[in-house]
Amino acid sequence: MRSAKRRLRCGRACCTGMIFFLLATGIMTEPINKVTGQTATARPGFDRPTGPPHQARSVVVAKHGIVATSHPLAAEAGLDILKAGGNAADAAIAANAMLGVVEPMSCGIGGDMFVIYWDNATGKLHGLNASGRSPLKISRELFSEQGIQQIPVEGPLSWSVPGCVSGWGELHGRFGSRPLQEILAASIQTADEGFPVTEVIASYWKGAEESLGRWPDSASTFLVDRKRTPRFGEIFRNPRLARSYQLIAEQGPDAFYRGSIAKRIVAFSEQNGGLFSMKDFRSHQAEWVTPVSTSYRGYDVWELPPNGQGIAALQILNVLENHDVASMGHGSADFIHLFTEAKKLAFADRARYYADPAFEDLPTEALISRQYGIEQNKRINMQRAAEDVPAGDPRLQQGDTVYLTVIDKDRNCCSFIQSNYFGFGSKVTPADVGFAMQNRGALFALDDEHLNRLEPGKRPFHTIIPAMVTHDGNPFFCFGVMGGDMQPQGHVQVLVNLIDFEMNVQAAGDAARVRHVGSATPTGLEASGVGVVNVESGIREAVIDELISRGHQVQRSEGGFGGYQGILIDPENGVLHGGTESRKDGAAVGY
Repeated sequence: MRSAKRRLRCGRACCTGMIFFLLATGIMTEPINKVTGQTATARPGFDRPTGPPHQARSVVVAKHGIVATSHPLAAEAGLDILKAGGNAADAAIAANAMLGVVEPMSCGIGGDMFVIYWDNATGKLHGLNASGRSPLKISRELFSEQGIQQIPVEGPLSWSVPGCVSGWGELHGRFGSRPLQEILAASIQTADEGFPVTEVIASYWKGAEESLGRWPDSASTFLVDRKRTPRFGEIFRNPRLARSYQLIAEQGPDAFYRGSIAKRIVAFSEQNGGLFSMKDFRSHQAEWVTPVSTSYRGYDVWELPPNGQGIAALQILNVLENHDVASMGHGSADFIHLFTEAKKLAFADRARYYADPAFEDLPTEALISRQYGIEQNKRINMQRAAEDVPAGDPRLQQGDTVYLTVIDKDRNCCSFIQSNYFGFGSKVTPADVGFAMQNRGALFALDDEHLNRLEPGKRPFHTIIPAMVTHDGNPFFCFGVMGGDMQPQGHVQVLVNLIDFEMNVQAAGDAARVRHVGSATPTGLEASGVGVVNVESGIREAVIDELISRGHQVQRSEGGFGGYQGILIDPENGVLHGGTESRKDGAAVGY
């Protein structure tokens, strides 16, 4: 990794070289902030004996394999599968199943999933789109007749077919090596016996208490005595989910899409104003897709094409490529301004061009081209925040989530993301299945002219995106950042921290982040003005003052900055480096 990064530093100004000399010798521990002349990130309330002062914990290093995700029990479930001889695909499914038990507001088999998978035996990268489609009975006219101008975020009208279990089936069928019953055994046992609720998850759970209470089956599944959410450290059981998992372990995905689980969901839908039919479930199928990429400082960054938003990260990187980001310094006004303006441009395109490619001819290749990035960069004024950001024209240029990553002993790599969208999705748990249904359908537009307009049997725009980085044709970094609109913003910031600012895999995730909100959305809702740049406490006051002088609205915020997991391959020593999000309850574990 170091030899590759040395090549990136050729030709930088000598003052930048002095900064890195000071960093290397320990005289200075962080990049200088170009505005304040001080280090860019604030020190936390503890003193580590080594490493960057903002780093929350040590990098996890392991020889054979690592699993990193947002809950220790899920990471351990995946690691146990690796130790038993399973591979990255097996371990990822095991970890995801456990997350559906212990972090049910963020994910579960009522939601969708996406994967980027590196198969080391063939040296090929594969993409899996396991997102579900809208009911065949649905239409924009139905909402118009009821006077509904925006699809509700709660209730059965927000449902699309859950794709997660089909994704498990495809991933396991193509790459898995252990029986599904073995892979799901730990999560079945944990759901049945119970688990202690962790600190951050208990807080998320509490936020959905009132909404869950409005649906009797949700209350009986996810509330203690049907009244309250479980508290931190309290044991919580979900035997209903254990039974659903057991059916899937025994019968495979057919149990979900053709068997009793689908039948119970459809029956509930019919009784509660939903639009599902058994045909929606029987016709559902996950899809293998080709990942797309751009090159950033000599590294190939891979995302999945729409209906997801992954290419927004590539578009932002293509703008940043035109600037000497390293000399700006992490947390500087120049970098935050540049990043925010590049994000606005990418999200304007996101609002216009990202949709289901089965229904629309999308200009994906043009959007992620280097030439388009050069043209978009010309629209940025480094001294002033843009207030009106229409989409570009590439044709002229020819809520909550879980992320997990696994690399095994054979260096198969799995970048895996899965979500209900909002916390507990639609807030509706149909009958006694033990999981909440996602509300991805709320991301459709009701505008007749919008590419992402609601249509029967169509996949909505999606926010969840896995990512991977290769270097010289080999896997280098398997990572993701959960958190709605924060995801592409988080991907870019982590990569810039790793590549431009030369942070290690843990520090790259711990460093203070920014999040711009206020761009137009793919639901047809337009935004105006400059939006708001939310910043964490590590961004200094002088930087905020400078951003405001350039026309930005800035506020300090707690939460909403995503949840990162990453594993980096160190080819020189033949070991893996794992990092996990300090803003979550998670862990990176290896052997």
